[in-house]
Amino acid sequence: MEHPDKYSAVNLLPDLNLDTEKWNRIPEEQAIVSTVKAIEGRGIEVIRSQDGSQALARIKELIPPGSEVMNGSSTTLIEIGFQDLMDSGKHEWKNLKQVVTSENDAHKRANLRRKTVTSDYFLSGVNAIAMTGELVACDASGSRVGAWPYGAGRLLLVAGVNKIVPTLEDALRRIKEFTFPLEDVRSHNVYGVASTIGKCVILANESQPGRVTLLLIDGSYGY
Repeated sequence: MEHPDKYSAVNLLPDLNLDTEKWNRIPEEQAIVSTVKAIEGRGIEVIRSQDGSQALARIKELIPPGSEVMNGSSTTLIEIGFQDLMDSGKHEWKNLKQVVTSENDAHKRANLRRKTVTSDYFLSGVNAIAMTGELVACDASGSRVGAWPYGAGRLLLVAGVNKIVPTLEDALRRIKEFTFPLEDVRSHNVYGVASTIGKCVILANESQPGRVTLLLIDGSYGY
């Protein structure tokens, strides 16, 4: 992990009684290869990266200068250095998240946030990956998953192989039993409120060629 955060799983897990052996393990190579094949069979491109630095380099290659870029809140994006890159301004993209947070009027800010799900490029973490090929994410509000089904022009998903579980049912269980407790702690600390599993998206098939790319990192990243 290139940029560990105070709310990275490794820093929160010691205080939580979670089954890391079941929900946060690194699969065998054969299982990863089989999962990649299943994902690609659902119309989603997969790019494997050795680490977060390589994944970030590929992201820079994938997004053309001048593109509108938005990202959802994601520990994985923080851990690979993407959030630092966006905040630094050392890129040639239009940072829509900065546009939203710079707006002081609450009503206008809400309208801007809704429009960001249709950005040229939307980046997001993934909460669980089924070996059968489905990608799953849940939000409290839906500000991140709203871009997944259709809105974003290009959807770039970033996840560690620790998110891989055998079935879709396991993916949903992972979110309830592992992801949510960690996110709830983060939410209490960052926002001062409890989190909730409010809205979930299961990306089971993508009919538009090239729209969705999963950058799959050979390591443990995010929740």
